[in-house]
Amino acid sequence: MQSDATTLFARLRGDAGEGVISAAIAVLVMAVIGAAMYAAFSLTMNNAQGTIDSKVAEIR
Repeated sequence: MQSDATTLFARLRGDAGEGVISAAIAVLVMAVIGAAMYAAFSLTMNNAQGTIDSKVAEIR
């Protein structure tokens, strides 16, 4: 029969939480990628809006 300390150490060395940690890292990476995509999209749309505004002002 194993002692409680031996069982505890065996559980702590195991891979029981690896899936949760990997999922959390994947979520954080996707959040960073999403924020970068939003920033790039926002800059592109602001630049396009400025160009459109200047062209419309030329037409008037």
